[in-house]
Amino acid sequence: MNFGQLYIVATPIGNLNDTTFRAIEVLKNVDLILSEDTRETLKVLRHFNMEKPQLSYRDQNHNKILPEIISLLENGKNLALVSDSGTPLISDPGFKLVRELLSKGFKVESIPGPSALISALVVSGLPTDKFAFLGFLPKGLSQQKTILETYGKLDATLIVYESPYRIKKLLETLHAVLGNRQVCIANELTKLHEKLIHGDL
Repeated sequence: MNFGQLYIVATPIGNLNDTTFRAIEVLKNVDLILSEDTRETLKVLRHFNMEKPQLSYRDQNHNKILPEIISLLENGKNLALVSDSGTPLISDPGFKLVRELLSKGFKVESIPGPSALISALVVSGLPTDKFAFLGFLPKGLSQQKTILETYGKLDATLIVYESPYRIKKLLETLHAVLGNRQVCIANELTKLHEKLIHGDL
């Protein structure tokens, strides 16, 4: 029996019509979807009139469900991994799973599509030839400053994810560490109330 494989499937970051034809095809044909949040994945499935069994996958339950995932693949089942939105593994669960499956010889295939960081970068008005993605910064102020001081020396655009409720504090920290730089805040990208704010720190 041939082993199954894992598809890393990008899903919309807001507008469900950004789902690619290939993503729809893969989600229709796999045997099971590994979802960061099954409720969010259900919205996509319902939008495209699909029904598919799901299994909740997060970093916190990785060790618990890994044997089940491996067993499914060994029995020829094809699986898809999706996050709440955008491309899995980018500030979302999946790295440990992909590394483990590759080490065991399973095939992992990317189904590319929406990504919040790239979508934000291309409308930021900031240089796109060199950039560094820092994900979510640590909550500790000293850790934040250490990271920003290190990457702030690069001749590159820095991309950071942050909750809307902590943006003001983040901007204060960025100004304190990096000085007066150009900045773009991107919020609700591809959604009805998309907002972009361009300015200086």
